[in-house]
Amino acid sequence: MIVPAYNESYIIRETVTKLLDEDFSVVVVDDGSLDNTGNELKGLPVFYIRHLINLGQGAALQTGIEYALRHRPGYLVTFDADGQHDVKDIRRMVELLEKEKAAIVFGSRFLPGSQTNVPVARKWVLKIARMINYLASGILLSDANNGLRVMTREAAMRLKITENRSSHNAQVQRMVSENKLRYCECAVNVSYSEYSRKKGLKNVNSIRILYDLILFKIFR
Repeated sequence: MIVPAYNESYIIRETVTKLLDEDFSVVVVDDGSLDNTGNELKGLPVFYIRHLINLGQGAALQTGIEYALRHRPGYLVTFDADGQHDVKDIRRMVELLEKEKAAIVFGSRFLPGSQTNVPVARKWVLKIARMINYLASGILLSDANNGLRVMTREAAMRLKITENRSSHNAQVQRMVSENKLRYCECAVNVSYSEYSRKKGLKNVNSIRILYDLILFKIFR
């Protein structure tokens, strides 16, 4: 379980505890947080890695993947730190991966069966980002910017994330396409709390997602 975190002291302990309660092994990559994110994890049986400076979520994921692969896991899961994901979705995604003999399963908040309270403005940004991701990667997902993914160890070994910001999602999807990895999507629940709305749903952040994707498309 790879959890990239940046300034998540308010919620990180709760997020990680839910994962530990399900008997998952957890790797937290603290991406140069300026708050007490690291201190909030004290006493918890997690693998904790800290970047000295903030490098971006893509870099944090790559650090976590490289660390996890040294321990030869059966599956790797990426899971956002802000509490939006539902821990109960993980085992369903693993079951789907095994059933479909897939290399990677992408979580989707827009498939039938999912439950989400995504704000309208954010929803439209994600729909536009979905199409830009498709142009950049060749893979058309229903939810191209969902941080919940389950993958095999072999698939993770094919991923070399160098895009540190929002465009890392498109890069992951492009590498799935280039390596001809079998993939599928799974309906998952995403819950936007007051905390996550204040932290991550500012209009400037939404615009930045599109900006990063356009740059990735032009200069990749």
